[in-house]
Amino acid sequence: MIGSAAALTQVCMSFSALVGLLTLQMVLLRRDRRDPINRRFLFCVRITMLLFVGRVLVALTGWQVFRIFVLLGAAFIPLAALLLTEGLLRRHAPPTAKHAIAWSTVFFVISAFWYSGGIDPLRLYALLAFQMIGFLIAGGLIVRRDRTALSASENNTVTRIGLSLLLFIPLALGDFLMAVLHLPIQFSALGVLIMCWLAIGLGRTQIGHRVVITNFTVMVCAAVFVGLLVGTIAALDRDGFLLCSASVMTALLLVSILNDARALRTEEQSLGLLQYLAETDTDDPVVFLRDLRGHPLVEGAAMISRFSLAELQETTLQQIFEAAPVLRRSDPPKLGALADDHIAHLFERYSATHVILASSTPRVLIALSMPSLSASPMAELELKVVQRMAVLMAQRRIDRE
Repeated sequence: MIGSAAALTQVCMSFSALVGLLTLQMVLLRRDRRDPINRRFLFCVRITMLLFVGRVLVALTGWQVFRIFVLLGAAFIPLAALLLTEGLLRRHAPPTAKHAIAWSTVFFVISAFWYSGGIDPLRLYALLAFQMIGFLIAGGLIVRRDRTALSASENNTVTRIGLSLLLFIPLALGDFLMAVLHLPIQFSALGVLIMCWLAIGLGRTQIGHRVVITNFTVMVCAAVFVGLLVGTIAALDRDGFLLCSASVMTALLLVSILNDARALRTEEQSLGLLQYLAETDTDDPVVFLRDLRGHPLVEGAAMISRFSLAELQETTLQQIFEAAPVLRRSDPPKLGALADDHIAHLFERYSATHVILASSTPRVLIALSMPSLSASPMAELELKVVQRMAVLMAQRRIDRE
């Protein structure tokens, strides 16, 4: 029972690690892929992906030839870690350490093509020692770095990478010592997911180290609690508890990775809007809003001309939009029965959640249908910026004419 459960859990964790790595790769590629640090980070990500692709293929097919991918990935990991650390610190490792890592990588890459277990466990123990030495060299460079030579952002990045190494090393150690420690599965997939989560979180500068550590502690406690609960209910042994806790932790980390990546993408889109506002060279509010309609914030917006507003009272419209230049269906101003009728008419006719004033003379309105905005204070603020920019453009045109 535990044997089949262990195999299934191992495949699911390896597949989850691949999803986390692919998500991190997409985040890096959306940024400057030609940046030297990003190239080194992508090298680390793709080498680790190679290892887990091999694990999944071996588990699903039973063909030991796919161990080549696993062994190749494991052979390159110390070199990738050292290259990334050097790039982040903007300094070189000692020449002796670099030569030792390089020649050892060559040796283990060649040995990877002898994928049968004939030279194991001796090769695995040698590979374990090589990986631990590589991680210790990288960790030593991080600990002994000159903090004053790096910016606050660079120090923050280095600290996150160091934290991921600190958590990854014992999990990787357990992979090689499964038989000695009597572990049911390899737990390094959790270390990879932690690394992906911490790396993606670097793009969200408002989240500090204390918040990250608190969130991680909560996830670990939740995984252990659920493992104990299920273990007690189902009368599981030690291996069953470990499998259950690892599965819960994997799910929590994967959800956090996908959620953070989505939040980061939303923030990048907001920055895209601010960039457009900063770089626009038109003083025509209609042209400005028309060019902006491709942005996700205002995609599909409808422009309401003065002709379309002929059946509404101008004085009432003026009263409404003086009180609320960005009119929200969820929070309309209270201006009396006549104003309420006008507001209801605008929202119902254009199936809108927001109506913003683009120009007072002549009166031009923009109708938007974005229900999710009511839960996004940042998006609401951006809409107010867009509306204010359009009104200022219209006023400048009137003053010039």
